[in-house]
Amino acid sequence: MCKIVIQCIIKYYKFMREVINVSLPKAMADQVRLEVKNNDYASVSEFIRHLIRSWNTQKLVLELTNDREEFKKGKAKELKSLKDLI
Repeated sequence: MCKIVIQCIIKYYKFMREVINVSLPKAMADQVRLEVKNNDYASVSEFIRHLIRSWNTQKLVLELTNDREEFKKGKAKELKSLKDLI
């Protein structure tokens, strides 16, 4: 199986970055390169960062949706101050 290594740069703090290497099957690597080209991403790293941001947004939406459902079921906690969060 053909693999390539993609260097992904993950931003942790304002100026700190870490390099993460990811091995992909050739077909998947080709698909990534095609997406980068067709969607005007500056690099593979930019595309991967976009995917991670989208993934985090989807997780947040799911969490908020679940919280709203719990609220509708009356399972919410009434907070009288921010201290009640702790």
